[in-house]
Formats: sequence, C-alpha cells, structure tokens
Amino acid sequence: VQVVQSGAELGNPGASVRVSCKTSGYPFINYYINWVRQVPGQGLEWLGRIDPENSMARAAPKFQGRVTFTVDIAASTAFVVLERLRSEDTAVYFCVGAWSYWGQGTQVTVSS
Repeated sequence: VQVVQSGAELGNPGASVRVSCKTSGYPFINYYINWVRQVPGQGLEWLGRIDPENSMARAAPKFQGRVTFTVDIAASTAFVVLERLRSEDTAVYFCVGAWSYWGQGTQVTVSS
C-alpha cells in the first residue's frame, strides 16, 4: 500500500490551498478517506472525510463551509481544498485511508 500526498504549500491569508492524496495497493472505493491535520505542539485535528464510492462527504463543524473533499476514482486520488486560509491553518495535513493507510503529510504554511 502506498499513499502519496502532494508537496508543501504556501498560501496567503484569504487564499485557498489544495492537497492531493494518491493511493495504491488497496481498494480505494471501499474505504473512507479521512483528513486530519497537526499543528506543531498540538494533537491531531479531524477535518472530515469522504466516501470514495459515492463522494458523500462530511466536514467537522469547525471547517464546514470552508473545506471541500473530492475524489478521482480513476486515479485513486482524493483531494481537499481549504478556503479563506488563516494563519492558524498552518499545519501538516494528512490523508488516511481506512484509518490505516497514512500519507506522508503535506506542510501547509499560511503567511503574508
């Protein structure tokens, strides 16, 4: 199993960022993709998840209206877009398949 995320992103406050998560080695459509983030010195924070089979997504209340989850089934890839970035969104973002298969993390830095 491999889960490979896109590279580090630098965004301005108010902008948007997209992170991709390409999976292989397990049946992509059979398991939710969850997205979490970790701010330095803090625990993991759950952003939400998507069911690749039907693209039904659920965002944590804190991120509702600001986060979008999508998938490309043919590419076994999931995406998250976070809008209206704030400095406190600076974190390492992870995708997790089936709560077992973790990407390597993507550093998102919000700075003007």
